[in-house]
Amino acid sequence: MQLLQTALAAIYPPRCIGCGEMVDSDFGLCGACWARTPFVGRTRCDMCSVPLPGQSNGDALHCDDCMRWPKPWAQGRAALIYDAITRKLVLGFKHGDRQEVAKPAARWMLEASQDILAETPLIVPVPLHWMRLAKRRYNQSALLARALADLSGCDWCPDLLVRKTYTPSLDGKSREVRQGILSDAIVVNRKRRHRIMGRPVLLVDDVLTTGATLGACTEVCRAAGASRVCVSVLARAVKAPYMRSN
Repeated sequence: MQLLQTALAAIYPPRCIGCGEMVDSDFGLCGACWARTPFVGRTRCDMCSVPLPGQSNGDALHCDDCMRWPKPWAQGRAALIYDAITRKLVLGFKHGDRQEVAKPAARWMLEASQDILAETPLIVPVPLHWMRLAKRRYNQSALLARALADLSGCDWCPDLLVRKTYTPSLDGKSREVRQGILSDAIVVNRKRRHRIMGRPVLLVDDVLTTGATLGACTEVCRAAGASRVCVSVLARAVKAPYMRSN
């Protein structure tokens, strides 16, 4: 087996998932890409993970938007800021069949969500409508959820939520328009409802923008009996450039 692994490494050397340069181990970033990748620091909004100025003293902080329009979930975590660098990575993962991104992405999400995962929640991916799933062949959120469950040891349920309505793309649409489109579009799978009764749930998605999709998922989970709902995403879209505070 060791000889086989050595031979495969010689034929297919590990490469950076960002730029394709050779690296020391599979599913990693080279030094240059790591330096350019905008990880969310420790000082961030407790609900949406937008980076905040200053230093955190351990208390839960909230951004202006979340104080004005609180999210329906209890806490939210993101590993990366969604910018030009991470956009290429996310879109390649989402639309370019780069499923290998799921493993390193889940490691970053694990680091960002450790406090939430300590509650051993049921990990649940944001669902795709079956027509979009047939076209794309995989649900990127389900790949992240499975990898995060493997790393954390938490249970996961890939089909707890069902997207019963084929909705148009939400890209570029306002919070209000997104909420209207998603109204009644997502439901809890009746065959899986027993799995969240009285349990904390961690919803997983690739990008958090306005929060409309995750909000819709949160509402149906809470209505179905989840004791607490939190979210974990790979990247957080922000309205303006933020400095990292790692």
